[in-house]
Amino acid sequence: MRELRRLLRLARPHWPEVLLAAVLGFATVGAGVGLMAASAFIIASAALHPSIAELQVAIVGVRFFGISRGVFRYLERLVSHDLTFRILASIRTWFFVAVEPLAPARLSILRSGDLLARTLSDVAALENLYVRALAPPLVAVAVTAATTLFLGWHGELLAPAYLAAALTAGVALPLLLRRVSRGLGDGERRTVARLHVTAVDLVQGLPDLLALGREEEILRRLETLGEELVSIQERSGRTGGLETALSGLAATLGTAAVLALAIPMVREGRFGGVTLAVLALAALASFEAFQPLPAAARSLEEQAAAARRLFEITDTPPAVEDPPDPLPLPDPPVPRAPDIPMLAARRLRFRYPSDGPTPPGPPALDRLDLELSPGRHVALVGPSGSGKSTLLNLVLRFWEGWEGSLELLGEDIRRYRAEDVRRVVTVVPQRVHLFTGTIRENLLLADPGATPERLEAAARTARILDFIEGLPEGWDTWIGEQGLTLSGGERQRLALARSLVRRPSWLVLDEPTANLDRDTERELLDALHRLMESGTLLVITHRLVRMELFDEIVVLERGRVAERGRHDALVRRGGPYRRLWDLQNGGPVLVEGR
Repeated sequence: MRELRRLLRLARPHWPEVLLAAVLGFATVGAGVGLMAASAFIIASAALHPSIAELQVAIVGVRFFGISRGVFRYLERLVSHDLTFRILASIRTWFFVAVEPLAPARLSILRSGDLLARTLSDVAALENLYVRALAPPLVAVAVTAATTLFLGWHGELLAPAYLAAALTAGVALPLLLRRVSRGLGDGERRTVARLHVTAVDLVQGLPDLLALGREEEILRRLETLGEELVSIQERSGRTGGLETALSGLAATLGTAAVLALAIPMVREGRFGGVTLAVLALAALASFEAFQPLPAAARSLEEQAAAARRLFEITDTPPAVEDPPDPLPLPDPPVPRAPDIPMLAARRLRFRYPSDGPTPPGPPALDRLDLELSPGRHVALVGPSGSGKSTLLNLVLRFWEGWEGSLELLGEDIRRYRAEDVRRVVTVVPQRVHLFTGTIRENLLLADPGATPERLEAAARTARILDFIEGLPEGWDTWIGEQGLTLSGGERQRLALARSLVRRPSWLVLDEPTANLDRDTERELLDALHRLMESGTLLVITHRLVRMELFDEIVVLERGRVAERGRHDALVRRGGPYRRLWDLQNGGPVLVEGR
């Protein structure tokens, strides 16, 4: 239960609320015991036909305990559930803060459905931990102590008999049920996670599954997992029924034991028959405090499994760690001397780590040399797998572990905080993400204080303004999950407009025109070059369109710089760039050796 102890430490700032919930729980059960005892006194005394004056205190007690029990129960539920939601909010915040440094390197091995299950279901499963595992044991201990003293005051044998029944209901029974239900909680957590993974895969890949006619296969997989989950829940339900029966049996046997010992005391004249009824019903009512404990013990395994799955992620060391004394990074990023490049890679070599026993692949970057001067427009081109996006991942500090050097503004990029680097380098990745919401809300993510004029200017440059204004709801158009109501080109241009809202001084684009038609592609590139006339522009692409606008073109092959220069010179040279140009423009293909 090491995981649960770690989670309980997260609740340490909330211990005053925990104690308050325990006090209110004790007051609730105590009011219930008082109500049963006062009621027993009135009913038993009424059989002896006393005067009403002798019952006045008990009548007032019934009214007091009856009303206060409801009030205390309401306050206990209010405090305990407010406490639960506060702690769950703390856990969610703690989990996000722990996960954020792991993206994307450490999270790449997790499927999106599995991460979703851990973020939502596993955190939600911990709700019962704080509702049932913190305050109820304290309430049970307090009620047991108070009832034992009350019974022991009337007879020395009543206290140990009641205490034995209380320990059976509050300790032995939960341990027994936990042993009976062993494996159910962990199995349910794993099955729910697999169900989430399969469901997310089905939803995300539904168009492809329908196109290939494979939807029945994944539906059968969902059905199998659903049946497995139902089977586990049925076994858990049967265990819950056994818990209810055994809890009732323990309460009945405890009350019977108190009666069996108290009846001879009545015959001996140690107390009257009215007191006998009071003792019996008070003992019976006190077992209410033990009812939550078996269920809490049964759910501990599920909660431990959920905690274990969370700690599997949070205990993962990040692939990139900030330096203890980071250098300040100016915004906009300006080198301290004219001869210092914005970005410099020297003999840079990087290989993506392999998963498990899989042998590592070839280097994604192999002794790469590259410089990017301020105010220049550079295109990084090459075939797929040549290392273009890998270089961008290293610049954004998504990965570390390279050989050679990678400098930003003349300093090792690892001397800056990753957050500062991403703040000054505006990047539009190849795979953009649009959030469920309106077009305006997605653009304002870049700068919540942006004016409508800035939004329009960014959209105009990204060649999507006419499209937005032509929609029935314009800027307030709902774009759906990940922008699925938009085409690929529209999503790409909207993401570009979002980056332009930041008014970047250094803009990096990864395949910015992959989903655009030729005319829109040319217009967009022309607009970007005009917008970034005094800024630094790095375009990573395999589409050789408007290359003559760039100050320099760097061609990558197998992680190395194959050649560099301006468009006209590279075409005349007849090297790797010329071959790429001819392939895309229908010209002659120059093959080595011919």
